[in-house]
Amino acid sequence: MIAASLSDDIRTHRGFALLLVAAVAMSFFVGLGDVPLFDLDEGAFSEATREMLERGDYISTYLNGVPRYDKPVLIYWLQAVSVLAFGVNEFAFRLPSALCATLWAAFVFLFVRRLRGPRLAFIAAGFTAAAAGITVIGRAAIADALLNMLIVAALTSAYLYFREGNKAWLRAAFVAIGFGLLAKGPVAVLVPGAVTFLYCLSKRDLRNWLRAMLDPGGIALLIAIAAPWYVAQYLKEGDAFVQGFFMKHNVQRFSAPMHGFDGSLFFYVPWLFIATLPFTTPLLNIVRNPRAIWADDLQRFCLIWFAFVFVFFSLSGTKLPHYAFYGYTGVFIMMALNVDRLRSSYFALLPPLLLFAALAAVPWILERVAPNIKDPYYREVVGNVREFFGPGFYTFAAAAVAVTVALIAAKRIPLPAKLMAAGVLHATALALFILPAVGTVQQGPIKEAALLARERGYEVILWSVSTPSFIVYSGRLTPRRDPVPGDIVLSKVKRLGELPGYETLYRKNGIALVKVTEGPP
Repeated sequence: MIAASLSDDIRTHRGFALLLVAAVAMSFFVGLGDVPLFDLDEGAFSEATREMLERGDYISTYLNGVPRYDKPVLIYWLQAVSVLAFGVNEFAFRLPSALCATLWAAFVFLFVRRLRGPRLAFIAAGFTAAAAGITVIGRAAIADALLNMLIVAALTSAYLYFREGNKAWLRAAFVAIGFGLLAKGPVAVLVPGAVTFLYCLSKRDLRNWLRAMLDPGGIALLIAIAAPWYVAQYLKEGDAFVQGFFMKHNVQRFSAPMHGFDGSLFFYVPWLFIATLPFTTPLLNIVRNPRAIWADDLQRFCLIWFAFVFVFFSLSGTKLPHYAFYGYTGVFIMMALNVDRLRSSYFALLPPLLLFAALAAVPWILERVAPNIKDPYYREVVGNVREFFGPGFYTFAAAAVAVTVALIAAKRIPLPAKLMAAGVLHATALALFILPAVGTVQQGPIKEAALLARERGYEVILWSVSTPSFIVYSGRLTPRRDPVPGDIVLSKVKRLGELPGYETLYRKNGIALVKVTEGPP
């Protein structure tokens, strides 16, 4: 019955359906394994998974032989299954995130379809899949696509429960939260709990919220899913796990900056506009009539969803751009619900038009900025970006501009379809050109140095660099310490002058693999 209904929706809205499929494919799957793993996060998650398989320990995670308490275990399990199926490579490490991001968009589609029909559902899912920030984390070997998918599942199920009263939706929300606890920890409880509390408070119905939160069946499901690993990990690691995971990577992350990731109270304002590119006009459109949004129950829920996450992480001591993504789904749904208020194709597509026009200038700008960068590592990295933008890149940029101009002029294409098409073009630019160029310049030398070390059997130490991807590619643990003569060292070029002497084994884009000697280089 459901399949037949969905098939009818696809036939009725074939254009929107094709654009959604294209958005998912370009954003999450095309070229998924073509870019080296990015440090720090992708390298850290991937190496922890590799060590999990190497050690045969599927309870505790280790990074470079040291316990890693940053995140719970679920993403490592998923990556381990993928690696067992496809081998130790970038595609395998990233595939779980791509699949979770696809489910993320699918949940948005099913939720909006149930409440507002298939047309707006295709648009909301298309905005979600093709937005710049979602494209990036949807193809990254980290836990965030997984957590976002579970938060979306939890909150959409909770909303349907409050709307329809069917306890199956409430239990589904608890199941999603239980898996969320295995994906990233307490934040999986915090966001759904706080958003639903504020939503029920706005409706003066806290009794219903309290009854839902204390549902015995839901709590039992959550405990059955999450508790076994937490208990096993505590029994295995003891207080070190409590201090490392709960206190350091949760409480301390909120109370104070970690690893230098801080920012002002307005840190997430520019990132909101960057992460939702190229849908700047639909984003601005939703603030035109705040009273209508508040009066619409679904949009009120979405607004509270976004606002809580945005404010909470703005107050957090540690700030990273992807923290605010936990609330962006509410924004994408509001964009879709208000998209028919847009009238001008020119203003709707002006941001992507300017973006595509600016793409062609990126290599030229970087080439001129590079000489003025003081840090020699970043100067060398930025200075070499231009060589990775060939004729194909300029051809694509010109074609993207031409297609966008044609979309502006087209009379018969619905404006939402034009926006989704611009999103597909933008995702294509990221997947085929921008991310490969950045990855090749920044991470390519680390991968090449690691493969050289693996081929020659070098025992390498890391000095002045934090590059867990090197450990992934070299296939062996790599200690971090100060070098002594005889050591083979991976380091930034700018630090080589501090060595008594060295023999260069590999050097590229500010990264060097050297053998430390007694005398001058």
